[in-house]
Amino acid sequence: MKSNTISLEHGAGGEVMQALIGEIILKNFHNKSAGSIGLECLDDGSTVRLEGLDTGCELVLTTDSHVITPAFFPNTNIGRLAVAGTINDLTVMGAKPLALTCAVVVPEGFPLTEFEEIIKTMDETAAEAGVPIITGDTKTVEKAALDSIILNTAGLGITDSPVRDSGLQVGDKILVTGTIGDHGISLMAHREGFDFDTDLVSDSAPLWKLIEPLLKLKTLDGKPVITAMKDPTRGGLANALNEMAEKSGTGILIEEDWIPFKPAVSAACEMLGLDPLEVANEGKAVIGVRSGFEEEVLSILRQHPYGRDAAVIGEVTPDNKGEVILRNRFGGMRYVDIPAGDPIPRVC
Repeated sequence: MKSNTISLEHGAGGEVMQALIGEIILKNFHNKSAGSIGLECLDDGSTVRLEGLDTGCELVLTTDSHVITPAFFPNTNIGRLAVAGTINDLTVMGAKPLALTCAVVVPEGFPLTEFEEIIKTMDETAAEAGVPIITGDTKTVEKAALDSIILNTAGLGITDSPVRDSGLQVGDKILVTGTIGDHGISLMAHREGFDFDTDLVSDSAPLWKLIEPLLKLKTLDGKPVITAMKDPTRGGLANALNEMAEKSGTGILIEEDWIPFKPAVSAACEMLGLDPLEVANEGKAVIGVRSGFEEEVLSILRQHPYGRDAAVIGEVTPDNKGEVILRNRFGGMRYVDIPAGDPIPRVC
């Protein structure tokens, strides 16, 4: 790390944050595992093995803090994002969500009507996914100490076959469950007062019921059809794909024309000089699928409202291990780099 102080980039999901985690957090935590997947794996959660649990089953535990500003944005608020994000972290590890926790830090002067609306939204989102919120904590701080509400949610799930973000195999197809960049661009436009003459809204959504049927798919020899999953939040699709390629020791080739973008997202990114691949999403998943099963997976995804725009965007290759390559419509290629940080801070 080049700086001696914390910056916004240290929490933005890119290279700077990874350096903070690797050089300080992982180095100084010595007991980092309670199951087959521990903190050092840097997956979307970790597993906990319990005595007496059915053979082969593990609990999956994940936690996340949400520092969005403003707390209310197109179509929803921080409450939906917090609950959906935690459910999605469990989901992409192949774990059925069992329960959530909720911790709130709120500044003095925060309107009670808005606080109640956030709580109600959390309840509605949890109910949509069929997951109870069972414990929590509330803290208040001086107005000068905090500019908006902060939510921390933790989630507990269970699985007999964890899905890793490191499980990609050569030949796998790469799928996304929908359009990319909706959340980050809609929130930025709302926050900065940009008028793109569009009804673009955040894609925040709990994905368990979308993904659950995919976890049951098996090949003829009994292998899972889904080889890897990740949700492209901070750092967007670029960061998620780079992590998956690096951890699995494979290359990923994606086709620019195959990636689904809403026209408003493409236009906004072009106007503002942003790479839409680096923009945060809060209701999408990136999925590795064994070759030959991609059409079956797409058919299942497209039957659900959250998967109507699902698409194959590329494949896993033996070349350029640990790298992501994008091919444009003219056949030109470029590396998709790991973002240094999030181009739009405080959107999740």
